[in-house]
Amino acid sequence: MNPAVGITAFAAVTVATAVIGFYGLRISRTTGDFYVASRTVPPWWNASAIGGEYLSAASFLGVAGLILLSGTDALWFPVGYTAGYLMLLLFVAAPLRRSGAYTIPDFTEARLDSRAARLVTSLAVVIVGWLYIVPQLHGAALTIRTTTGLPSWVGSTAVVVVVVLTVVAGGMRSITFVQAFQYWLKLTALAVPLVFILLVLNDNGAPAVAAAAANPTGQAPAGPYQNISLLVALLFGTLGLPHVLVRFYTNPDGQSARRTTLIVLGLLSVFYLFPTAYGLVGRMFAPGLAQAGQADALVLLLPGRLIGGPAGELLSAFVVAGAFAAFLSTTSGLIVSLAGVISQDLLGGSVRGFRLAALVSAAVPLAVAFMTDTLALAGSVGLVFAFTASTICPVLLLGIWWRGLTDAGAIAGMVTGGLLCGGAMVAGAALGAGTPVWLAQPAAWTVPAAFAVMVLTSRATKSRIPRTITKVMTRLHTPERPLATGR
Repeated sequence: MNPAVGITAFAAVTVATAVIGFYGLRISRTTGDFYVASRTVPPWWNASAIGGEYLSAASFLGVAGLILLSGTDALWFPVGYTAGYLMLLLFVAAPLRRSGAYTIPDFTEARLDSRAARLVTSLAVVIVGWLYIVPQLHGAALTIRTTTGLPSWVGSTAVVVVVVLTVVAGGMRSITFVQAFQYWLKLTALAVPLVFILLVLNDNGAPAVAAAAANPTGQAPAGPYQNISLLVALLFGTLGLPHVLVRFYTNPDGQSARRTTLIVLGLLSVFYLFPTAYGLVGRMFAPGLAQAGQADALVLLLPGRLIGGPAGELLSAFVVAGAFAAFLSTTSGLIVSLAGVISQDLLGGSVRGFRLAALVSAAVPLAVAFMTDTLALAGSVGLVFAFTASTICPVLLLGIWWRGLTDAGAIAGMVTGGLLCGGAMVAGAALGAGTPVWLAQPAAWTVPAAFAVMVLTSRATKSRIPRTITKVMTRLHTPERPLATGR
């Protein structure tokens, strides 16, 4: 690819992000604007913003790359990513919005009446956020290296600089505008090149399909345990993603939160059709990318390989723009959620504290990204989902739906899940290719362990159930706008 194409695409996305962020800055005035956009974001707008921040490097690049490598086994990723939102709709969206909290630790403290539980939740949120940001920066490094030939650190640094400037300038209000725009950019950036690729393949006839490698890497199919564990991680992990959950605090009420989630389900379902199609086309017509270790770059390289010429360059630029939109939108959502938590707990909760926390939230994962390297984007994000499912998800689900949860139970469960899943991740990184399946995909046993410890410890500490439990549970489960009964 011509380096000028990649640089131009990135510059265009950066300028658009800055302009839209500046528009958001003009109407960001209060603390509520910075943290939750004053809780006035309508469902369609909020759903587009959620789609923008949720569809990360793993979705834009990683899913297609995994399908190229693993075939149908990788289809569990888009299924799990989307189905997780159905669980979010059923169990979390409306009650979490009714809690009136700014952040997940706010919810934990209000529900459990415990400062200690809040601090442990804050630590879990920060770890999850940092773990999730690192693959976005790896994706940016891969994209800038593949499309321009520049050093990898340029892509990671550029994403962090643009995101921090946008977040510091306008907070949640500004980021909402940016992320809604970036969802539609990502969708278009995948859809338009794919349409042209399919038209070119149709004109060239079908013999190439029959000649394509059915399994370019010879990789063995995944077993039942791997698939079940992956689904557990994706389904339950979605319920605890801090940058997604904070979005429900921006809805006006619980009914809007549910409507937002329904719209998100539709937006995600449409989006994941395209990475899946890229993976299948690549498996049939460009299996050499898998054999050359460029699976995660499939979406970036396919237009140039199959179309070529000026048209291929133009379509490649479109895809590169969408890729950087993915990195920017997800990273910005994560930094907003992390800045809210760090500012509330350590810096007084002011706008100035929010801005300082945003700088800290970006600096740590950038340093980690410089020291590490990974090309398995969807797989690495899957491990982050497993960690989230083992820590934040149990305390949210039990906190919303079980009166018996205590602060001691919540802390014990989160610590147990975090240590077990974190230990498995570290062991897997150390063992590399020789990692046993149960360590490579730990969610199948770490998530049940976290829930079990949380329930058993809570039952053993019944005396610590908050006295305000009835009031809190009533608030979580009473609609703001009751349906008319005719009486």
